[in-house]
Amino acid sequence: MSQATRYRVRVKRIALAGGIGAGKSTVLEYLGALGFVTVDADRVYHDLVYAGSPLLHTLVDAFGSAILGPDGGLDRGFLAAVVFHDDTALARLNAITHPAVGRALRAALEDATGLAAFVAIPLLRAEHRHELALDEVWSVLVSPEVAAHRLVNQRAMSDDDARARIAHQMSNEERAAISDEVIWNDADRPALEQRIDELLRERGLRGH
Repeated sequence: MSQATRYRVRVKRIALAGGIGAGKSTVLEYLGALGFVTVDADRVYHDLVYAGSPLLHTLVDAFGSAILGPDGGLDRGFLAAVVFHDDTALARLNAITHPAVGRALRAALEDATGLAAFVAIPLLRAEHRHELALDEVWSVLVSPEVAAHRLVNQRAMSDDDARARIAHQMSNEERAAISDEVIWNDADRPALEQRIDELLRERGLRGH
């Protein structure tokens, strides 16, 4: 082990949680623009299910070749529809994907440099604190009404589909209970960025 590796200061690890339509990607984008290391669990998952990948082969074995898109990669929309109303299928999917994504997230955080690294985890669970050696969890929350409005207008979902997906997820109260900080994102982007700046200053991660 080199001297530089032995004495490298540990990077603070902060997870961003939040449901669909809450704005985690917007927060991650802003933090990246400020120069922080950012890791997106959704992007990590996407990178693990490329055409011909070992993880994709395992998913095909479990769910059949119908989950493949025209390019041979995973049709995430089709697979999501398969497991959305089937708790057994969802549990099988999670048992396959969570360990692989967890390993990739740990590797990314271990390679991070700087003062802090932020990792966005849509399906954050309490055990992620230990598994990823997290220092803090920040939850990005919006009211169900605002989330539904964004999904309809930004992702072209029907109102019924948007509300069904929101209802199927962890509630705001449940997320807040496993979080150190809550970032409400019902207003505009400047208000969101102001709240992030406040949290960064409180932790000495950004100047006043």
